[in-house]
Amino acid sequence: MQAFRNLHYFVYLAVMKRTLTLITLLLALLPAVAQVRIVHKGAMTGSFKPGHPGGTAAEKEAIDLAAHFFLAESLTRTAPWAKAIRKGDIVLCETDTEEYGEDGCRIVIDNRNVRIYGHGKGLVYGTVEFLKKYVGIDYWGAGESYEPLHKELVLDPVDTVITPTFRYRQSQNYMLRTDPLYKTWYHLEEPSEVFVANYWVHTCNRLLPASRYGAEHPEYYAYYNGKRNPGSASQWCMSNPEVLEIVCQRLDSLFKAYPDRKMISISQNDGSDTYCRCPECTRIMEEEGGPSGPILRFINAVADRFPDKEISTLAYLFSVQPPRKTVPRENVSIMLCDIDCRRQTALTENPSGQEFMKALEGWSKICKNLFVWDYGINFDNYLSPFPNLSTIKDNMVIFRDHHVKMHFSQIASVRGGDFAELRSYLVNNLMWDAGASLDSLEQRFLTRYYGKAGWPIYKYIKLMEGAAVGTDVDLFIYDSPVSYKDNILRPELMRRYNALFDEAEAAVAGDPVRLARVRRTRLPLQYSALEIARTEPDRDPEAIGRALDLFQDRTLEFEVEMLNERHNTPMAYCMMYRSRYLGDSKDNLAFGKPVTYLVQPRPKYQKLGETALTDGIYGGTTYVESWVGWEGTDGAFIIDLGAPTAVHSISADFLHQLGAWILLPKQVKYSVSLDGERYRSIAAIDIPESRATEVAFVPVEATCDCEARYIRVDITGVKTCPEWHYGVGNPCWFFLDEVIVR
Repeated sequence: MQAFRNLHYFVYLAVMKRTLTLITLLLALLPAVAQVRIVHKGAMTGSFKPGHPGGTAAEKEAIDLAAHFFLAESLTRTAPWAKAIRKGDIVLCETDTEEYGEDGCRIVIDNRNVRIYGHGKGLVYGTVEFLKKYVGIDYWGAGESYEPLHKELVLDPVDTVITPTFRYRQSQNYMLRTDPLYKTWYHLEEPSEVFVANYWVHTCNRLLPASRYGAEHPEYYAYYNGKRNPGSASQWCMSNPEVLEIVCQRLDSLFKAYPDRKMISISQNDGSDTYCRCPECTRIMEEEGGPSGPILRFINAVADRFPDKEISTLAYLFSVQPPRKTVPRENVSIMLCDIDCRRQTALTENPSGQEFMKALEGWSKICKNLFVWDYGINFDNYLSPFPNLSTIKDNMVIFRDHHVKMHFSQIASVRGGDFAELRSYLVNNLMWDAGASLDSLEQRFLTRYYGKAGWPIYKYIKLMEGAAVGTDVDLFIYDSPVSYKDNILRPELMRRYNALFDEAEAAVAGDPVRLARVRRTRLPLQYSALEIARTEPDRDPEAIGRALDLFQDRTLEFEVEMLNERHNTPMAYCMMYRSRYLGDSKDNLAFGKPVTYLVQPRPKYQKLGETALTDGIYGGTTYVESWVGWEGTDGAFIIDLGAPTAVHSISADFLHQLGAWILLPKQVKYSVSLDGERYRSIAAIDIPESRATEVAFVPVEATCDCEARYIRVDITGVKTCPEWHYGVGNPCWFFLDEVIVR
């Protein structure tokens, strides 16, 4: 009986298998009635066509954009209107209103054709989304793109509405200056398109110029350190009613001059700790819990005067935390900045980010128009590895979930900067859709942009990101590669990084375009090696010289314009490196000699100061290594040469970096002594004020013909930031890294 059952079971299986095979064959023969074929034998089955007679401006722009990519020779730009629509056509139809949200779109695919809907830019962006998602096209700027050659392209049915995560999206990439298609492809906006007369951040001095009002009305400006501080970078006294009236009159004129714009920024000038502490502003701050209180009360008063406009202001540095009581008006936009946060992990995963999260959570509860300004690169060294790509999506989702409406990702993305193209690609796509897969985007870019080199470069990215998290490195937006030479850039890891780039270059050795991309992407690793090498006491000048020559050649080949936000150029860097770092420190009579401070540097520099002025190691463009700093004071020290020595020149090397409140001193005075008690003055050198934005190393040298054992250096500092500087009224620094005696 059991055998019969088994036989019956096997017969049943055989019959079912034949039946299923027959059904499968019949289904394969049936036409895919729900699909539409838009490419057959390498040619379009239809055309891109406008949805209105003659085509609207947006429809024509969308068709022109498509003509750049998708079988342009088959496009019919002058096709008649809807009556001429045929099967396989792609119809671009502008809607009368923003029914899919600002910049949103709808893509419908059925068994006849493709229809894309959107209002204005929304229709153009919808066309881009169709080309990206359904045709598989990528565009990287300056004519560089990936366009798959479809012999056949059949699309499944879909009806999807696409609404961007943020209604305003702004990022940075060198392509934006020269390639208008780049901005359209990535759905980006610029402040000049939205804000009245480009008043979008740090606008106080434009609205209330200190050059006009400062002398006669210092009471309009912030009070601190015992006085009013009018200047081109000053903050206002936000409790002064006259300031409110003048600003509102100015705004009224601006809105009338730009009737098509609704948004303007009234925002603090750049700089920290420069807010007003007058009695009334202090009273408001005590009520509100901080400096954002007087600012928001002022902004609300302006918003009440212009209820049909949107008034934007910054929550930045001293004003980042929200007030306790005051709530922004409906037409107030808060631009919240996370400038002080570290970048190695998501904002929720490190202490600085968690402090910012308190601000984000607070503002998101009271503000309906929240704008986040996010920072994602090393501004002091663009060409320095900055392994934070894995955090981009996490932070985008955080912003989205806290109801952020507008987003600016400041990532610099200068040519030659750390993963400039990939970083922009990820940021731009995730600003549009924060729910997209970061890994999928990254893999798509690496595979297409680098070809066979994509895999070793992917391994390089993940190796460095793992090292950053594993060593708990503090990734800061103003830093030097030298800061990381004992963790993510330590020698054993640098060898692995370079081996992966060697593998990447070998993989595309026969592909000149992709080889150039790989070599350009390698520049930050080469730059970091040069920066670290200059700090090594046993450096090999010949090997460093060869590496410097290669770096110079590559930066010229790839047209790298700047190394940092201070606009220092690679060529200037290479010239400076040869003269500054490759010389022999052994001919310096002060090399290795002890230093006695008569005026101590700031506490954080005192330990370093025991050796830094005579160790033969020059500092770099970032003050975080090899520099000794004094703040708001003069400086003085003595170097003991050990024995009476013939001296012909004395020189001290100073740093000029306005962005970090580091100014050149007013005067440097050199004196010499044989016994350490009686000193003879050699020279007192006055140093002219510099307002240059570039970082500079300024040697201050005096010649003499004398015998000395002790060298005394007295430095007269500027002490307080001048009125033109954005630290106006606050203590400023001077920094010194090396004293040379010959």
